[in-house]
Amino acid sequence: MAGYVEDRWFKKGPPDPETGKPTRVETARHGQGKRYKVAGIPGVRARSFDRLTGPQGANAWLAKAQHQATAGEFIDPRRGDILLKEYIEQEWWPNKAYEDPATARTVRSRIDTHVLPHLGSLQLNAIKAPQLKRWVAALKGATGPGTINEAWHYLAAILQAAVDDERITKNYCRSQKSVRPPARPTPKPRAWSKERVLAVQEAVDPRFRIAVDIGVGAGLRAGEVFGLAVEDIDEEGERILVRRQIKKVGSKLCFALPKGQKTRTVPVPGYLLKRISEHLAARPARLVTLPWSNPAPGETERERDLRAPRSHALILTGAQGGGMRRDTWDARIWKPALAAAGVIPPPALTKQPIRTKPGVSRTVKTYVESRENGFHALRHTFASVQLDAREPIVAVSSWLGHENASITLRIYAHMMPEADGRGRSAMQAWFEGSL
Repeated sequence: MAGYVEDRWFKKGPPDPETGKPTRVETARHGQGKRYKVAGIPGVRARSFDRLTGPQGANAWLAKAQHQATAGEFIDPRRGDILLKEYIEQEWWPNKAYEDPATARTVRSRIDTHVLPHLGSLQLNAIKAPQLKRWVAALKGATGPGTINEAWHYLAAILQAAVDDERITKNYCRSQKSVRPPARPTPKPRAWSKERVLAVQEAVDPRFRIAVDIGVGAGLRAGEVFGLAVEDIDEEGERILVRRQIKKVGSKLCFALPKGQKTRTVPVPGYLLKRISEHLAARPARLVTLPWSNPAPGETERERDLRAPRSHALILTGAQGGGMRRDTWDARIWKPALAAAGVIPPPALTKQPIRTKPGVSRTVKTYVESRENGFHALRHTFASVQLDAREPIVAVSSWLGHENASITLRIYAHMMPEADGRGRSAMQAWFEGSL
C-alpha cells in the first residue's frame, strides 16, 4: 500500500565494522521541527508528527490516511484550519444565490448578529460539541428560542457546505444529540372578536379601512392587501385572486409573488365584494408601477427581463398614491388605530431636537411592540371563522397560502371546534350494523 514514514532526524549509515549491522547517523535537520513525516500517499499532502506511535502519532495517521484514500474519503484536516468568518466571506456567501433579496438580507443579518460574534474567530475544524454548547448558552441569555433555532439552522447549513467542500469531515450541528438548539415555539395565534375588529376598523383612517375588510374577510397578509389590484377581484365567481404582494427590499418597494412563491384563490362573501366596490367608488384605484421581485438592476438580460417594472391598478395605495409601505402602515395607520380602540396603550411622547433647526424640537410617538395584535390578527380571525364553520383543513390551508395542510394544523389546531359526538354516533351505527 502506498505511503511511508520518514525519520527526518536520522538516516541510514554505513554498517558497523564490528557487527556488520546498519547504523544511523544524524541528518542536517536533527533536532529541528517535527521528527517524523508521512508521505507517498497519492492525493494526500505530506504531514509531519512529533511521535511515531500512539493515537496522535505518524503510524496511526498513515494507516487512517491510507484507508480513507483507498475508499476515496480522505480529507486533509489542515483544510479545516480556515476561520469560520473567512470561510463564510470567501467561499460560502459568494456561492449563495437567494432569489428573494429580502431573504438574503435576513439570513445575512442573522449570521452577522448571532453566529459570527461568537464563533467567527474559530477554525472550522474547532467547532465541535463543546463550542456549540457554549454558543447556545450565550444566545439563550440574549434572545428567544425562535431566533436561536433559526441561527442554528444557518450555522448547520454553513458547516454542511464545509463538509461538502471537503474542508471538514463532520458537521457537529447535525451529528450531535448531546447539544441541540431550543425547540422553535409553536405559535398559538388568537382570533379577534367581531367587536374588536369593528372598533379597530372605525379607528383606522377612512381611506384605508378597506384593508381591514380584506384582511379579515379573505385572510390576506398585509403585503398581499397592498398588492391587490382591481383585476384580481372576480365578482362573478365571488373570489379574490392573490397573485402578488408589495414588499420592501432595502429602502425600495417592488412587486413579488406572495409568500411561498405561489398564487392562490380565496372564495369571499358578497358583503366583502360590496365593500370593495363601495371603496373604489369613493376612492378609485390608482395605477402603480414597480419593479418585479427585486428593485436592483439586473446583471444579465434574463434578470433585467424578470425585474422589468409592472403596472397594476391597486385598490389600496399610500397617501401620495404610490405603493403602501409596511413600516408606514404600522407606524402611522395601524398602531394609532390600535391605541384609539384600546387594544394597546397610548403612545409615549418624547421631544426630539431637529438638527436643521437649532432650538426647535418635534414630538415623537413611540408605541409598544405588540406582535400578537399586528395585521396578522385579521388573518387569524379569518382562519378561526372558517375552521369554526368546519371547513376542511386542506381548503383553509389553500386559502391561507400555506405550503401544506400540516402547517395550518400546527398553527390553528387549537382553534378547531371541539368534538361534538358525531364520531360516537357513527361508531355506534357501525357496531349496530355489524351485529
